[in-house]
Amino acid sequence: MPLLVQSLTHLLLLLVVGCGSAAPTEDPEDVLLDLDIDEDLDLNLYDTFDYDDLDQEIDAPAPLSPEAPVTGDEDHEETPQTSTPPAPNQDFKALGLFGPDTGLGMPTCLLCVCLSGSVYCDDSNLEDVPPLPKDTTHFYGRFNKIEHIKNTTFTNLNKLQSIDLTGNDISEIDGAALRPLPQLQHLILADNDVKVMPDLPKTMRLIDLRNNKLKSSTEHLEVFKDMKDLEYLYLSDNELDYIPPLPLSLRVLHLQNNNIQSLHMDTFCNSHDPTFIRRKLEDIRLDGNPVNTHLFAPAYSCLPRLPVGTH
Repeated sequence: MPLLVQSLTHLLLLLVVGCGSAAPTEDPEDVLLDLDIDEDLDLNLYDTFDYDDLDQEIDAPAPLSPEAPVTGDEDHEETPQTSTPPAPNQDFKALGLFGPDTGLGMPTCLLCVCLSGSVYCDDSNLEDVPPLPKDTTHFYGRFNKIEHIKNTTFTNLNKLQSIDLTGNDISEIDGAALRPLPQLQHLILADNDVKVMPDLPKTMRLIDLRNNKLKSSTEHLEVFKDMKDLEYLYLSDNELDYIPPLPLSLRVLHLQNNNIQSLHMDTFCNSHDPTFIRRKLEDIRLDGNPVNTHLFAPAYSCLPRLPVGTH
C-alpha cells in the first residue's frame, strides 16, 4: 500500500510539472533554414528577353490633324474648338509679351523684335505691316516688300510716335492711314514709290520722303505750313516743280534733284513785312534743280545767312 501511494504521488508531481511548463518556441531562423530549396529553378526564364530589340527604331505616332478633336473616349463626340485670331485693336497686354498672330502664323514679337515699345521688323520679307502691340511707340519695317498702307494698318495705336518704312515698294497710302495717329512725329518713307503726299497729323516734326515720285500737283503739299513743330523736311529726288508753303519752325529743307525752276519772294520771306526774319531755317538744299539760286537773292533776304547748299 505505501508503495502504491508513493507511485501515485510521483505520477501526480510529473503531471503538475508537465502542465506548468511552456512549450518551447521555434526560432524564426530555424524555420527559414528548414525551407526546402532543393527545387530546381528554371534559369532559362531570363533567356527569353532579347536585348537586341532595344536597337529597333521606335515609330513616332502620326501628328494629329488640326481638324480632329482630341477626346478621352472614342465613343464620345465633341465639337472641335476653333480659335479666332485677335483683332488688330485687341488689348495686347492680355497676351503678355506677344502681339497677335501675323499672316505667317507667328506672333509679331517672335517674327520681329520688341523692346520697350519699339518693334523692329527690318528685312523680314514682309508684304504687309503686321498687327502691332497696342503700346508700340516706334515701328521699324525697313527693307521689306510692303506696297500698301491701309486705313486699318495702324488702327488704335495711340502711342505711336515714329514710323520708318525705308526701302519698301509703297505706292499707295490710304487717306486715313496716318492722320488719326495723335502722337505721330516722325515719318520716314525714303526709297519707295509714293506718288501722293500722305495726309498727316499736325504733330509732325520730321518728314522724310526722299527718292519717291511726288509731284507738286499732288494733294496735301499745303499741309506743311500748319505743322507748327515741323523741323526737318526731306523731299529730295522727287518730281516737285515748286516749293510749298513752309512753317516758321523749319530748320532743314532738302529739295535737291527735283524740277524746281523758280523762287518767289514769299517762298522763304514775307513780301508784306520787310522786317520779317526766318531765324530757324539753317540748311536749304536746292542743288540739282533747273533754278539758278543766284538770280533769286531777294528770296533769301529774310535769312540771317545764306544757307548751305543753295549755290
